[in-house]
Amino acid sequence: MSLGLRDALPADMAAVADLYGRECLTGTATFELVPPSPAEIGARFDAVRAQGLPWLIAEVDDAFAGYAYLSPFRPRPAYRYGVEGSIYVEAAARGRGVGKALLVALVEAARHRGLRHVIGAISDSATSAASIALHGRLGFVHVGVYRQVGWKFDRWLNVTLMQLDLDPAGGPPTGPGLSLGGGPA
Repeated sequence: MSLGLRDALPADMAAVADLYGRECLTGTATFELVPPSPAEIGARFDAVRAQGLPWLIAEVDDAFAGYAYLSPFRPRPAYRYGVEGSIYVEAAARGRGVGKALLVALVEAARHRGLRHVIGAISDSATSAASIALHGRLGFVHVGVYRQVGWKFDRWLNVTLMQLDLDPAGGPPTGPGLSLGGGPA
């Protein structure tokens, strides 16, 4: 098996939209209920890239296997050193190291950018236990659970929050962080 990661291109957004759309309709990794249009997926891609954050594509044996990206954790300027990671892996590629490779690459990108925290918000799903365990193996700590915050497929779903502190000693920022707007708290 050959596993490779690369920066996403606009041409990849059709495969991204297909994977994400299936998750909207049949999975619980997202609480979105209606698959966004390819144009909306493209706009989300553009917004991530405008922040200088990574959007990565995973390929197994040269075939699309999943994607991952970092996005701002919250929109207020005080949160400019925190990002949230999002990872989606094709069902056929799960359990083959794709999620781990994507998560490691996201963490390294955040570290390289001088960011402080990477947040994982992991919803109930058939793969949530594996995702929680993977995050834990990579140094993320459990910081809480939003209980029964999502209603999908006629049941309540929880979201487990995990956080990786890239500078546990609490040193000052090493870069400017993300460019986030202001506004009311």
